[in-house]
Amino acid sequence: MKIFNTLTNKKEDFIPLLPNEVKIYACGVTVYDHSHIGHARSAVFFDVVRRYLQFKGFTVTYVRNFTDIDDKIINRARQEHVSWDTIARQYTEEYYKDMGLLGVAKADIEPKATDHMKEMIDIVASLIEKGYAYEVNGNVYFAINTFSEYGKLSKRDIEEMTAGARVDVDERKQNPMDFALWKQSKEGEPSWESPWGPGRPGWHIECTAMSIKHLGMSFDIHGGGADLIFPHHENEIAQSEAFTGKPFAKYWIHNGFITIDKEKMSKSLGNFFTVKEVLDKFDPEAVRFFLLSTHYRSPIEFSDAPLRDAERSIDRYYTTVLRINDFISQKAKGGKRLSNAGETLQEFTLSFRKKFVEAMDDDFNTALAIGHMFELIRAANAFLDTKPSSMEDRALLLETKELIQETGDILNILNKTPDAWYRSLIKIKMIDFSEKEILEGIENRQHARQNKDWDTADRIRKELEEKGIILEDKKDRTDWKIKV
Repeated sequence: MKIFNTLTNKKEDFIPLLPNEVKIYACGVTVYDHSHIGHARSAVFFDVVRRYLQFKGFTVTYVRNFTDIDDKIINRARQEHVSWDTIARQYTEEYYKDMGLLGVAKADIEPKATDHMKEMIDIVASLIEKGYAYEVNGNVYFAINTFSEYGKLSKRDIEEMTAGARVDVDERKQNPMDFALWKQSKEGEPSWESPWGPGRPGWHIECTAMSIKHLGMSFDIHGGGADLIFPHHENEIAQSEAFTGKPFAKYWIHNGFITIDKEKMSKSLGNFFTVKEVLDKFDPEAVRFFLLSTHYRSPIEFSDAPLRDAERSIDRYYTTVLRINDFISQKAKGGKRLSNAGETLQEFTLSFRKKFVEAMDDDFNTALAIGHMFELIRAANAFLDTKPSSMEDRALLLETKELIQETGDILNILNKTPDAWYRSLIKIKMIDFSEKEILEGIENRQHARQNKDWDTADRIRKELEEKGIILEDKKDRTDWKIKV
């Protein structure tokens, strides 16, 4: 198994610090607003990382934090005339709702910054004592020139950064690139007592304190979006390794941006879509599928078109499941040799699990893994087109369905029933008919057909079709699906 390590800028064999045990820390959100689809990409990807490592037999401890004190939270609270912690609680709950819909499981440990003030203050005090930090009028800064490896993650040169940095508003800094570990609180702002007076932590020290407390001084994987490489993760490495004297995280993993018109999606640019906005138009499974259909390190261009493509791909899978279920429900005939299409499908089933694992072992290549899943689905449909009938055929198609469900569980996609998929589309596509009304229409049409009232039967079919509901007549029943 190989992982691309941002620290070394290459793929490396994945060898955890302890055999069969993996410790992961992923930077979570600052809870001052609804999550956007860029946040969802990171959450979905690290959810899959945990799921896949568990599938591989590792015992995983996954920590994802909440930044629940920050300038943005304070400013939002002022705008809404509520307390800062009310804002933090509100958007923490909104995050859980959004990610729950996208199939993102809660982390094993989900620490909040405000629950770790003692740990942060202790680390800051130690950094001052060791000569890595200094205090100026209630503010504490990390002196980057005291850490010789500063820039090793982002591959930036300290001298160039310092020369290019504008003169900081606080000219008391020894170097304009020095960053805040502790900030003196302004009047009316939340504050905590410290040896340097009332204040609150800088952003970077929060993750150092929480990761060390819950995972130890050194752990396996640290990750987040590519926008966190500098300054957040660079600063985390500096302060953490200065504090402990040990390597911080062994592997650094960063997912790529979501872009709109080739420009990074971000709240500061105002070109973002919240998860809620996207889920108003598309099923959560389609959104998750869309996010996993591109390799995690590559940018994803966001628009409605690829989300519709994701819907159509998912629909193709559930249509295939219906076809397989129909065949399995029929009475099997005597054994006979597989057709050419059957032999092709058999070859796919024999090699499928190995191909899926190889794709995921190669730096979590979910795009390639999903590609293998749909190769298998295409082969199954080609086989079904030959009208198979034997017990051997039945066993082969059942194995095909089970293989896709097994790997779908790892990615947490393609694991509904077809009925559940189409029920979800009734809401998303804003179909005027409820499931009950659809079934009543089918029943009325059946009565009309039995009475040879073909005009009424055709009218009912047409009415449903105009609403986006497609009827499929089978030998003993009529199925329905939503047009995508």
